[in-house]
Amino acid sequence: MQKPLIAMLLASAFVSFDANAIDLIQVYQQALANDATYASARASLAAGRERVTQGRAGLLPTVGLSGSYVKNDNDFSPFNEGDTVNVGGVPTPVVGSGSNLRTNQYSLSLTQPLFRWDRWQTYEQSKLAQAVAEAQFAQAQQDLITRVAQAYFDVLAAQDTLESTRAQKSAVTEQLASAKRNFEVGTQTITDTHEAQAAYDLVVAQEFAAVNDLDNKRSALQAIIGAEPGALAPLQSGIALVPPQPATADAWVSAAETQNYGVTVQQLSLETAKREISRNRAGHLPTLDLVANTGRSNVNGRTSNSGDGRTNSIGVQWTVPIFSGFAVTSRVREAIALEDRARNDLEATRRNAALQARQAFLGVNSGLAQVKALEAAEVSSQSALESNKLGYQVGVRINIDVLNAQRQLYSTRTDLARARYNTILNGLRLKAASGSLREADLVPVNNLLQK
Repeated sequence: MQKPLIAMLLASAFVSFDANAIDLIQVYQQALANDATYASARASLAAGRERVTQGRAGLLPTVGLSGSYVKNDNDFSPFNEGDTVNVGGVPTPVVGSGSNLRTNQYSLSLTQPLFRWDRWQTYEQSKLAQAVAEAQFAQAQQDLITRVAQAYFDVLAAQDTLESTRAQKSAVTEQLASAKRNFEVGTQTITDTHEAQAAYDLVVAQEFAAVNDLDNKRSALQAIIGAEPGALAPLQSGIALVPPQPATADAWVSAAETQNYGVTVQQLSLETAKREISRNRAGHLPTLDLVANTGRSNVNGRTSNSGDGRTNSIGVQWTVPIFSGFAVTSRVREAIALEDRARNDLEATRRNAALQARQAFLGVNSGLAQVKALEAAEVSSQSALESNKLGYQVGVRINIDVLNAQRQLYSTRTDLARARYNTILNGLRLKAASGSLREADLVPVNNLLQK
């Protein structure tokens, strides 16, 4: 009666646990709101969207208002005003020759670029920079999906390992007690007891390691969602995993080489490098600006030039560079080298994306095969355990045979669960490598969890 009661209590505990568990979609929503890496990518996107406005500013007119107010006191005469001096024998009063000036002037100027090739290339580069920011943010969204799924299933795998270890510990404990009883009545040797004791000590050590690993995996998930994750919904039992569509690796590889966001970023970087060459070559080209100016100057003081003055002007201003110490030529050579680097970076990124897609595709298919094989192995291991228990009871099997069969069964169950997790994760990585992973792709995965 005691064993069925314990089993019933454990089953009711797990039902209550699952009823309050959160699923993958809920964890992902928490990550969207709290993940610092994703928030950083969102801020980078907002900053990148300002690049076009800044690049366009170099092509638009600039208007400036400037002015000054100056007080100037000067006295150039050695005499005081009112003194008399002899001029041709005639006394003549002295008129002050100093000045007491107050100058107030301002000007309004406008400059409109008419031909500045470097600024046009800068504007084109700014549009490319915004596109890079958009692609990088899309990549960050995909990374968040895969990081959340990886952390989620890492926790489930650690929980499975711990539960399997504790179940194995319970079975080994029962086997140890049986070996002790049989030794006391003289039906078995002390060797069986020692073997059961060694197996018990080993599984206790494994339990400590499993508890520590589960804590680490939960901490990793907490770092993403910013809060204690709580109970997570596990996979349903006996789920059927579907193979990827399309079913050929070449289709996924081709998509990865053209649609992967890392490839997109490198393509935009290569185009930016080409524009940089043209922008630096503009150092050899003339510039032409439309310039307009209006100003006013007011001078007050003891001077014959006192009064107001107004100026208005409009015209074009051009500049022809002749020699800059080979600086322009050097910058062009540097830009050409950087373009070559960008082209090689693009090729390396394209190859890496193709490799990731191929590896993920093979991972999904091999995972499906592994799941199928482990499901058969689980049935076989269960039958082997029951046979060894029966053989132990009738005396044709020894204690170590039962312990090995138990260990094999729990190891197979753990491997089966991990194979399912890895297959699901490889499916998400396959879509990420091809640039097609979206939030909606989490829905079919979430439907595999217990509600």
